[in-house]
Amino acid sequence: MRTADQPIRISLFAPNGRMGKAIAAAVAEDPGFAIDQDHGDVLVDFSAPDALEASLGRAVSAAIPILIGTTGLNEQHGERIADASKNIAVLRAANTSLGITLLAELVARAAEVLGPDWDIEIAETHHRMKADAPSGTALLLGHAAARGRGAELNSEIGRSGTGLTRKPGAIGFASLRGGTVAGEHDVKFLGSKEQLILSHRAENRMIFAKGALAGVRFLVGQEPGLYSMHDVIRAL
Repeated sequence: MRTADQPIRISLFAPNGRMGKAIAAAVAEDPGFAIDQDHGDVLVDFSAPDALEASLGRAVSAAIPILIGTTGLNEQHGERIADASKNIAVLRAANTSLGITLLAELVARAAEVLGPDWDIEIAETHHRMKADAPSGTALLLGHAAARGRGAELNSEIGRSGTGLTRKPGAIGFASLRGGTVAGEHDVKFLGSKEQLILSHRAENRMIFAKGALAGVRFLVGQEPGLYSMHDVIRAL
């Protein structure tokens, strides 16, 4: 049993992935954490959708919390996560950046204040190896905007063709891929003769790793349930 003065032990489900290596590097700089692949206090999964069943099964079997940073999950994955959260604490995060989490709250507030007369477009850019589009973060921001409007997300993704007409209340998404970009997101509120643009730039992957450590710290001692990064920043 871990005592309060001991480091929080993290088991990485995909230790050789980009985020697994980044989290290990962040842990090496923070004495409050340690990597322990066999006896973790929290399991961290930044792998792939197909691996979700295995990571959830491991966390439930060990009766430890899990942080899920995997994107590209579908409705069935969401149902599996909800089932697991009845037994353990689950933090599902499309993006573990504290800055992105705060941006989502700002986006929801802006959408609430500006109302449906302002069009909303979300543009995101990521490295050439990213496999899903729009990014999980872009969708997170889209849902935040829809929530601010008090509506379900009505998305227009990857417009192509001629004679296109923008649907009232729709939120548009554009995805760019190339180079080694860690992540860029712009939420544009387009009104009559004015624009409001809320942006975030990830300069390297370490911001996500350090945010993940904040999520891990939050999970320790939490009751079973489904949590988000909004819960994390509100607990800071």
